[in-house]
Amino acid sequence: MHVPHSESGPFHRDCVYEDLDVAATKIGMLSSAALIATVAARLRAHAARNVVVDPVMVAKSGAKLLRDDAVEALRRELVPLAGVLTPNLPEAAVLLAMSEADVLAAPERACERLHALGARAIVLKGGHAGGERSDDLVFDGQRFQRLEAVRTPSHNTHGTGCTFSAALAALLARGNSVISAAEGAKRFVSAAIVASKDWKLGHGHGPVHHFHALWREGTN
Repeated sequence: MHVPHSESGPFHRDCVYEDLDVAATKIGMLSSAALIATVAARLRAHAARNVVVDPVMVAKSGAKLLRDDAVEALRRELVPLAGVLTPNLPEAAVLLAMSEADVLAAPERACERLHALGARAIVLKGGHAGGERSDDLVFDGQRFQRLEAVRTPSHNTHGTGCTFSAALAALLARGNSVISAAEGAKRFVSAAIVASKDWKLGHGHGPVHHFHALWREGTN
């Protein structure tokens, strides 16, 4: 592996895996096919455990964030390494070359097809479905589990998918099963959305309240 150098000496890209016993790894947006291939190679080299792949591919506006070659690299290189794949409806549609309507009409079949791409478990997030509910669907390769939640009207939903996948990875690292970890991550994100719904931060989509369990109003 080529190791770039800085003025202070070599910068080793594998230092975390070599120094620590990494119990789970969460992968977010990777912008190019070359970067996806590099990350996949290092995950394989270290036999990474509990890899959570959040395939960030579609912006809230609906615009694709990745070029077609990067999407294919994600599908070919990274999805088969995923212990859990966490697409939302638009991302699942891109990965499966389906319409969002078809994914929404047959979510179990979509999960099975994503599983067939190599991911060992799927969490199909339903936040983009609209309506009064925001339910997710978990498929661990053997059974389905629906994660139910009432939709909380809020302008502060920035980072919900990233937060969910990070919480899921943290719970997998603690030894939870996929379904148990997904349930815990769902509770955490749902509470974070509720806690931030009345915030007014700037003019865009604000963040969810990651520290809702620790924060007390009026304290510093």
